Amino acid sequence: MKTIQKPILSRLMILLIVLLNIGCDQISKEIVRTTIKSHDYIQVISDYFILTNIENTGAMLGFGQNFPPILKVLLLQVLPLLVLLVLLYRTLTKTNLNKWMVLAFAFVIGGGIGNLIDRIAYGSVTDFFQIRLGIIKTGIFNLADVAVTIGVLLILFLSLTGKKLSV
Repeated sequence: MKTIQKPILSRLMILLIVLLNIGCDQISKEIVRTTIKSHDYIQVISDYFILTNIENTGAMLGFGQNFPPILKVLLLQVLPLLVLLVLLYRTLTKTNLNKWMVLAFAFVIGGGIGNLIDRIAYGSVTDFFQIRLGIIKTGIFNLADVAVTIGVLLILFLSLTGKKLSV
């Protein structure tokens, strides 16, 4: 039985998208860490778009912040690392995913790894964006969160519509 492999160029593009997401995230966080003091409140566009510097020791919206250290390591570092590695392996090797779904997974993987790097290296994730539009007010987030959100929304859209989009 003949196995079909993904072309090398396809795999390189996936890795490039993942690395671009990680790179943009890590560079932006380093700029924030070195130029914005902790808890500063910088209005970029009036009170609608704010820059700050918050170290989140939990997950999204501070979930798990008060967990015991061993549970934090298991749930916020070990488990995500295993999930991201399996997802990366499957995305690189699975041949029947459409290109939009591959792009979505690459964004989720890149963003996930970006935040995981922070958790492992610093014990927290640097968050710095906040948007306030009337009653709509986001939590404080970073570029990795944006990448994961874009990826998840694209996965949901593709799954719910069942559309076979190709690039």
